[in-house]
Amino acid sequence: MQYKNIIRILGLLVALLSVTMLPPALISLVYRDGGGLSFLLAFLWCLGTGFLAWYPYRYEKTDLKAREGFLIVVLFWLVLASFSAIPLMLLDQPNLSITDAFFESFSGLTTTGATILNHIDDLPHAVLWYRQQLQWLGGMGIIVLAVAVLPMLGIGGMQLYRAETPGPVKDSKMTPRIADTAKHLWYIYLGLTIACAFAYWLAGMSGFDAICHAFSTIAIGGFSTHDASMGYFNSPAINLVCVSFLLIAGVNFALHYAAVQNRSLKNYFFDPEFKVFIGIQVVLVLICFTVLISTGTYQDADQALDQALFQSVSISTTAGFTTTSFADWPTLLPMLLIFSSFIGGCAGSTGGGMKVVRVVLLYLQGLRELNKLVHPRAIFSIKLGRKVLPDRVVEAVWGFFSAYAAVFVICMLLLLAAGMDNVTAFTAVAACINNLGPGLGEVAANFSTINDMSKWVLIMAMLFGRLEIFTLLVLFTPAFWRT
Repeated sequence: MQYKNIIRILGLLVALLSVTMLPPALISLVYRDGGGLSFLLAFLWCLGTGFLAWYPYRYEKTDLKAREGFLIVVLFWLVLASFSAIPLMLLDQPNLSITDAFFESFSGLTTTGATILNHIDDLPHAVLWYRQQLQWLGGMGIIVLAVAVLPMLGIGGMQLYRAETPGPVKDSKMTPRIADTAKHLWYIYLGLTIACAFAYWLAGMSGFDAICHAFSTIAIGGFSTHDASMGYFNSPAINLVCVSFLLIAGVNFALHYAAVQNRSLKNYFFDPEFKVFIGIQVVLVLICFTVLISTGTYQDADQALDQALFQSVSISTTAGFTTTSFADWPTLLPMLLIFSSFIGGCAGSTGGGMKVVRVVLLYLQGLRELNKLVHPRAIFSIKLGRKVLPDRVVEAVWGFFSAYAAVFVICMLLLLAAGMDNVTAFTAVAACINNLGPGLGEVAANFSTINDMSKWVLIMAMLFGRLEIFTLLVLFTPAFWRT
């Protein structure tokens, strides 16, 4: 294990992270909200620490193998999210404990969107900007993770796509091709963010709110600059902009990349995961709309459609924006939407959950097993579109699903042991492991009332969900550390 090289890279990442403390400080200067000093101090602390870690090993530059890649990715989220908590601990408003600062920081960088803050409207503009910026940076980190690292485990979903989609991994080490792919993805990600901010501004948001909400929309994060989230604006036009860009961000970025490279949209229409993803959204909207109208929750059909469309897409893509308290919706809808977050977005998107392609493969594998019961000697292959998938991919998906379920159950039992009720515990873990944000019960509005032990358990759930389970679990295997 190349520990010196890993320390060098982490030092460089922390030093780069320090630069992200400057925009909130400038925002504080513009709005004169008194929050800038904490970010300047955090900038100096991160810059100094990063330099001290990088300088002694600055010449340790060797190719990284798969093992170092996994360790760096895990440390990337752990270290950067921890350092990102520093300004939150230094602030006078809000006055956060260490646990709360870490919870908010990890929730932001993992794009979970769960918050412990109350009275968000009254916070300094610097803090509001910083929370949204954290989600935006975390969203880009997710894309690079999906392109560069997860395919090494065979569970990333990228290997399921046709040959013309650029393959990011070669000889199981970080290569210039990954850097080139990541650079193009940055351009796409930045372009979508600018387009989203402009659309929000045209729809009626202020410039500040438009940029902040564009950050969290493209990252599918869910943080807002207002306690009422998108409900603050009470605008069907803004809701439609949000839904449109959530759907775009919920699609595999490899498809966006291919569309830009080939200057064609045909890849979207021929992609099986994309078609299932859109189909799920349509079904959810229809169910929510039908129930809301039939129960008289909304008398006006246009309003019912607006609410059904927004909440369905927001929760199922794991963004977690709200226009109303969906927890108060009638009958099956609150739990249906929570369960939809387990599916989440497409593989290679900024969405959370298990990803659409894995759920599709689980379904196809279930059908194959049923067919084998009827025809024991027949050979059935699993196809995604017209492509026959190797059994290795199907086995990896089953392994992922079993690990996902095991981590979920363990986290939920720990929350129950900490004194949480059943509904709150189940939905809190679902909200964090799926990187969704809002839950039901005690955590329907925010997570401020739960105890510290529960918050640390949920921080781990966020990490497991964001790193897609195996990336973190692989570090606990003896084989990983064996020379």
